[in-house]
Amino acid sequence: MGIVRRQGLRNTVISYAGLALGFVNTVLVLPKVLEPRQIGLTSVLVALATMFAQVSAFGFGNMGVRFFPYFRQPETGHRGFLPFLLGVPLLGFGLVAAAYLAGKPLVLSWYAKDADLLRDYYVWGLVLALFTLLLNLQDTYLKSLYHTAFSSFAQEIILRLLITVGALLFGGGYLNFHGYVLWYIGASSSIALLLTLYTAYIGELHLRPARAALRVRPLGEMLSFGAFALLGNVSGVIITTIDSLMVGSKVSFDGAGIYSVAFFISTALVLPFRALYKIAFPLLADYWKDNDHARMADFYQRTTRLNTLLGCYLALGIGLNLDFIFAQMKPAYAAGATSVLVLLAGRLFDGITGVNGLIVVTSPRYRYDLVFNASLAGATVLMNLLLIPRLGLTGAAVAASVAMVLINIARTWFVWHSFGLQPFDRRVPLILLLAAVAGVAAWLVPFVHSLFATMLLRSTLLTAVYGGLLLLTNAEPQVRETLQKLLKRGAA
Repeated sequence: MGIVRRQGLRNTVISYAGLALGFVNTVLVLPKVLEPRQIGLTSVLVALATMFAQVSAFGFGNMGVRFFPYFRQPETGHRGFLPFLLGVPLLGFGLVAAAYLAGKPLVLSWYAKDADLLRDYYVWGLVLALFTLLLNLQDTYLKSLYHTAFSSFAQEIILRLLITVGALLFGGGYLNFHGYVLWYIGASSSIALLLTLYTAYIGELHLRPARAALRVRPLGEMLSFGAFALLGNVSGVIITTIDSLMVGSKVSFDGAGIYSVAFFISTALVLPFRALYKIAFPLLADYWKDNDHARMADFYQRTTRLNTLLGCYLALGIGLNLDFIFAQMKPAYAAGATSVLVLLAGRLFDGITGVNGLIVVTSPRYRYDLVFNASLAGATVLMNLLLIPRLGLTGAAVAASVAMVLINIARTWFVWHSFGLQPFDRRVPLILLLAAVAGVAAWLVPFVHSLFATMLLRSTLLTAVYGGLLLLTNAEPQVRETLQKLLKRGAA
């Protein structure tokens, strides 16, 4: 277990560093040097590449993690596992590539307003899809070998740094926009090649096919599992990318660029949730193994309170200071301010409803998670179709937020109905009330001589009022306990 612990610790550090770097990159660096239309193009290309890569993979990423233990045999090159893992998806990619090229007139018609720009990079989107597929499959292989840290470092840190360097070169006049797009695609593709070199370095690049790979487990069983995983993966990709694709199609690449930046500003809210979920996943799995519903119920409510407390603070901090945030970008991006507020509301509700999704996926009824994801994907697409033509960028944000609210209501009801667990106690409404009071107090702060000074005043008052009320009412006991520990350490 030593390697698992070491890799897990490294992955945690890398993940947080990558999330912070990604936020700074996407929110502060790229909007300073790129126009919305330019960011819109790259976001649409990435969304298309991600979608086609997932379809091509046929769920083999999940299949690889699930079945590799049966193949593990270092002296035989793991019985031809790597060629098998790569072979079927590459055949699928051939079919997808043919459909992608044949469908070029149709896709360009979807993006008629920006067809002239997309046409120049359409084939490059296919190149990006190929290397995205290879990257995902190699990441799966390295996970199965318990070599995950380098892959995480390459994707979370190196890739983002390369994209930042490309943006700075463009902003400094060393690259034109065509050069930047090729740099962007090349940076993404180079990570797949880097993982290939790393796999060879650790002595695990076994590319010789073996018939044994088809006999280790029944082929039908592996393909069936892959097909099941494909549905879940495609649903996940639709949920995360369909907004950019549909805004680019229904509005323009300018709109897609503005929406992408607004979307990433709102992701700052989910950083503490993701940190909590990394801990929650194995804990919930243990509770299910031990059939310990009492501890699970307590954990469910405690995480909901903590998510509510942190989520309200971050949502108010971002929402109250949007003027300052958008002042760091080109003026055109301020058109996404309303979208940020709507997305924050949806993400906050997602956090407040707690770990309902993790309870489902770790439970004996885990297959229902696919039903929820597929339903969320379908609801997101449908509402985008209805709302984007009427409300533009705000319509996409409303669609995403309403879909998140509806799916979390459904998941919360399912967990309560199936297992008798619900996330709320009497402290949650009190925390919401205290957050509202602190938010109003900070909102009443007038503009002073600069946006920066106003941001500092509002943030300071929000923190003081919110923290003071939490301590006064003891709405969340962990706040007082944490403060006491910090004071003891300071005194020592």
